[in-house]
Formats: sequence, C-alpha cells, structure tokens
Amino acid sequence: MEPLTYRQQEVLGFLQCYMREQGTWPSFREIESHFGFKSTNAVMGHLKALERKGYISRVPGQARTFRITLDLNEEKRPEGAGDVVDIPVYGAIAAGYAETMEAGAEIGRIQIDAASAGIRKARRSFALRVRGESMVDAGIYDGDTVIVEQSPPKDGDIVAALIDGETTLKRFINKQGCSPYLKAENKAFPALFPVTELLIQGVVKALVRQL
Repeated sequence: MEPLTYRQQEVLGFLQCYMREQGTWPSFREIESHFGFKSTNAVMGHLKALERKGYISRVPGQARTFRITLDLNEEKRPEGAGDVVDIPVYGAIAAGYAETMEAGAEIGRIQIDAASAGIRKARRSFALRVRGESMVDAGIYDGDTVIVEQSPPKDGDIVAALIDGETTLKRFINKQGCSPYLKAENKAFPALFPVTELLIQGVVKALVRQL
C-alpha cells in the first residue's frame, strides 16, 4: 500500500470523523473551508490521491461523492495483538518556537496498546517525533515520540497545531471570553497568539520514550 503524505492523512482523518458524526459525505466547500484551501481544485486533488492509493472510492451514480474503503487503524495486525494498533510516524514537530515544516510521507510505523494510550481505534491517530524543550514541564522532552489523535481539542489539551502556517507542539488554551492561543510548558518560551490562523491537527494522548 502506497503511504500517504501528512496532509493526505489529515484529509482522510477529517473525512472519517465527518462521516461518523454527520452520517454523510462532506461537500467540497466544507472540506475547502475546514483546511483553508484556496479552491475546490485543491480538494479534488487530495481526493484523487486518496482514491488512487485505495483509501476512498467513488459512489456510482453520485457526483463528487466517495466512501471510505480503507481505515488505516483497521489494517491487519499481528496475530494475537488484541488491542494493539499500528500507526504511522510523520517526522518531527517543533516543541520550541513554531517552525515551517514540509508535509511529508510517513517515515515509519509504531505499534501501541490503544487502551493504555487512551486512543480510540475509530479515530485517526499518528505519531510525531518531538524536537525542542518548550514542553519539558509537562514531561515531554526532546527526542520523545507523541501519539496524536485527530479529535476536537478541549481547554488545557496538549496539541499538535498549525499556527499562522507553522507547526508546533503546545498546550491549547481556550478560556471563555478570550481568543484561543498556545501556551508553552517552559518559562523560557512565550505563549503563541495566532495572527490569522490556528488549526489544531490533533490532541496528544500519549508519548513513547526510548531509554
């Protein structure tokens, strides 16, 4: 199976969540609005890539409508693995100042126990390598691997975020009466307030550390 790029994983995760919650396939405009694409041509480009790689297929007789044909969280697991899930690892994420990072294909796979990690097999999950020291007071260190679930964030969650076009790992703050922002867990690093865009790519559910 040909691997997906990071952005393709995001699009597939959105489609899976939308179908579960709404029971219908999202419109091109809804996908365009969610990701901030400049046109529906960008939406179609991602859908064609997902179709070509076998993750979605067209519904006969329905224009611009697809269905999920392969959920990566339901791929074949080793015999006797039980609740062990196999998830992709997508490069590094800055735990410091936000950085511009190119979306890339998966660089590996990691197997974790879903119950212990607190992730739901019905939701899309992925892993990122941590680079930086801004979350050390939350017990997340440079070189750790965080397990991220694509789910709506709550105030206080640690998230993988895209802020003004740059990616970072921070705590999501969303207090009533205030605009959402990102907070570091290290006094040496400032809070980050979006100028134009704050997109939460997923909520950190667990971490893996090599001893």
